[in-house]
Amino acid sequence: MKLLLVLNFSFIVSAFGFALNKAPGLKGSTTLNVEALTVGIFGGGTVGGGIVEILEKKQNHINALTGGSIQVKKICVRDASKERDFELPAGCEIVTKYDDILNDDSIDLVVEVMGGTTDAKDVVYSAIEKGKNVVTANKALIAKHLPDIEALLNKANEGREVPVEFRYEAAVCGGIPIIRSLQSDFVGDDITMISGIINGCTNFMLTSMDRDKKSYDDALAQASALGYAEADPTLDVGGFDARSKLSIMMRLAYGIDVKEEEISCRGITDLTKLDFEYAKMMGGTIKLLGVAKKIDDTRIAAFVSPCYLQGDDALSSITGATNAVEVISSNLQSSTYIGQGAGRYPTANSCVNDIVSLAKNDQTAAPFNPGAPDKVFVNCYDSTFYIRVGYRDALGITRQVGEICEKHGVSIHSLLQNPIDKADDAAFAIITESVPVTNVKRVCNDIEDLDWSRGPAFYMPVLRGNN
Repeated sequence: MKLLLVLNFSFIVSAFGFALNKAPGLKGSTTLNVEALTVGIFGGGTVGGGIVEILEKKQNHINALTGGSIQVKKICVRDASKERDFELPAGCEIVTKYDDILNDDSIDLVVEVMGGTTDAKDVVYSAIEKGKNVVTANKALIAKHLPDIEALLNKANEGREVPVEFRYEAAVCGGIPIIRSLQSDFVGDDITMISGIINGCTNFMLTSMDRDKKSYDDALAQASALGYAEADPTLDVGGFDARSKLSIMMRLAYGIDVKEEEISCRGITDLTKLDFEYAKMMGGTIKLLGVAKKIDDTRIAAFVSPCYLQGDDALSSITGATNAVEVISSNLQSSTYIGQGAGRYPTANSCVNDIVSLAKNDQTAAPFNPGAPDKVFVNCYDSTFYIRVGYRDALGITRQVGEICEKHGVSIHSLLQNPIDKADDAAFAIITESVPVTNVKRVCNDIEDLDWSRGPAFYMPVLRGNN
């Protein structure tokens, strides 16, 4: 009798399921109409073209996976006369007006890969308000407006059985599925630290400076020639791109919203060949990392900075433009995600995964994970530090440095100094014990005021020192 009931129920669903498939924009709809998911794309450039190509190439597989089809109906671009490097799908139209997609009731899903935080914001907000699902690769938009986007989604979903969905896997680390993992794989876990190489341009440059002994300027020129660096590389080399990604991951991991400008951000522009020489002496290397970690049950600290890593560290072997994120947690201990963090197909692949997920009727009630009002962000952390000090020859340098460190409660673990080839390059390095970063900043400021000090003192955390 139990088997008979199951069979009869299956017959009923099969016979009447299509009638229950109301359009996703209607309040009270029970399921997304996956018979034909209609898509409008904003942006027909590198990533937009990659999305179209993957959807066309994998069409049969995707149709079998979703039980329906995905149709790209319109692509909105700035210049419709510009030649595209991809073939338009059958029935797809190139448009130049945003409303051609936003006001098209037949379009279920808006894909935003146009970039920027002005027009893209208007497109995303309008799509949500009109009940259209959104897939975006726009990390800058999310990092800047996450609380507003969350509030807009909550308002749009009032009274809905099926929510308006917001997906953004491609916004952080391109092809690495770190967003979905943070949404679903640590629900019963407690994340204590996230550390990541989350900018491909800077990792390529640092690899060149370390492995190939290139100067900063030569490494940047090479990255630019290969297309890893923008015409204005400030967002990359200044660490700001990594900071945007880190702030998004912090919300997912810890439930806190932190304004980007509150996170300490130091790029790679002050690194020199000498820093890599000293790193090699210590058996390690230097990477630009975004790091967020629990200080205690309520306080979360974060920073973007060059960091010294030991040679056996999980992140030290990540070279070139590759990205990697390590998540330290109570249950899983260490989970590392490695892959391509940018580019046409890695980024498009993540967008397509989000599109297919929606076509399968997967739902995410809280795309940014629930907030944690009991958690607070603090812009201070303890670590072992590397400090590089340039100097002019004088008596009593070591004594004065020791006195300044003692004054600010910084214990010196060791001193490093290479043979001096040129007087202008004279510099030594201090490795501290674990101390607050504020103390290290005070030490550097006091050292810079001394007569023999040459140039700013440079400091960076040791990722897994005694902290």
